[in-house]
Amino acid sequence: MGDSLLLTDVRPWGGDPVDVLVEDGVVAAVAATGTTTTAAERVDGAGRLVLPALSDVHLHLDSSRLGLPFRAQTGAPGRWGRIMNDREHWRTAERSVTDRASFTLAVAVANGATRIRSHAQVDADTGLAKLEGELAARERYAAVCDVEIVAFPQVGILLEPGVVDLMDAALSAGADLVGGMDPCELDRDPVRHLDAVFGLAEKHQAGIDIHLHEAGELGLFTLSLISERVRALGMTGRVTVSHARCLASGLPGVPAAIERLAEFDIALTHAAGAQGWALPLLELAAAGVRVGVGMDGQRDYWSPYGNGDMLDRAWQLAFVNGYGSDQHVEHALAVATWGGASVLDRSLRPLDLRDPHPGFAVGDPAEFFLVDAVSPTAAVMDRPAARTVIHRGAVVTVDTAIEGFEIPGRFGGAGS
Repeated sequence: MGDSLLLTDVRPWGGDPVDVLVEDGVVAAVAATGTTTTAAERVDGAGRLVLPALSDVHLHLDSSRLGLPFRAQTGAPGRWGRIMNDREHWRTAERSVTDRASFTLAVAVANGATRIRSHAQVDADTGLAKLEGELAARERYAAVCDVEIVAFPQVGILLEPGVVDLMDAALSAGADLVGGMDPCELDRDPVRHLDAVFGLAEKHQAGIDIHLHEAGELGLFTLSLISERVRALGMTGRVTVSHARCLASGLPGVPAAIERLAEFDIALTHAAGAQGWALPLLELAAAGVRVGVGMDGQRDYWSPYGNGDMLDRAWQLAFVNGYGSDQHVEHALAVATWGGASVLDRSLRPLDLRDPHPGFAVGDPAEFFLVDAVSPTAAVMDRPAARTVIHRGAVVTVDTAIEGFEIPGRFGGAGS
């Protein structure tokens, strides 16, 4: 990659046209159009919108069937029914984990997502097979995106023998974070569950990302246990909670829970869910809590949704939260871009409602995408397919023409 890149005539977050100079992968200067001459490479923005790169920070690359023939949902209702449905079918998913993860990753990057966190299922049935598939896909696209992988115990840590040892092996094999899954509802023993999760994190000096679907008071209780562990073990800034459905409950304990998340820099990721899953995004941002969003499972044995386009997910996030004003739609876009980036990289400042247009200060990472839209809100509503993607200060292209896969939906593809 080149050391210097000049984006000419671009509009950060829909503002006035400027030139953005990138050096060594970070923003070096933002100046009036036509006033900067130094750069090894130039990209003519032609007045296009430039935004921070999209960040898919809650993804399951190992279960994705994106691009394969659509299949009806066959799992029994409820979380356990879907878990078992995945277990029954993943070996006959038409293509290998590596192939499916690779295609999904390629589509995500082509659409502008250069920062990704994916969960790789680890359990007594799959062993490390799904992790190995994700590791291979990550290696294949290492030049065009940054991928973190969570060792994810989807079937719980305590229900089957040997799972803690498998998680340990997964972290030694290349997983970046320790996962968890509903310590009360699934394993029915939150103390032992969290002992295992935090113990592995200490052993491997790894971060943590715990799925928490538990609703209402139960979820708030579990969240308090997680917060207390973070405080007691000095793990501020190293823990993420996925979904955190309990924060959508409106219960009296929610504000105190949000305060604890902010105090211990516990980040949140979610999938823009509705009907009791929509997080209080504005309250979280006001408190300084880091929040990102992701595609979750795509066309898999859990969900028929997903098309690999995080700009589409930004639209969904705005929609399920009832956002209509430009200010609020832009906040949904900020969650899907910089918000997720700040979850992955705690050195980045969290979203601030007083500074709604992050990503273009000197020193910010040069992770961008350019799109032809009159404003950020228009970009969310129209989701134009043609995009220029910049990763680590260089323009990247991704070949999504992988044999046997087709990009789904009108907005699934992207060009340069």
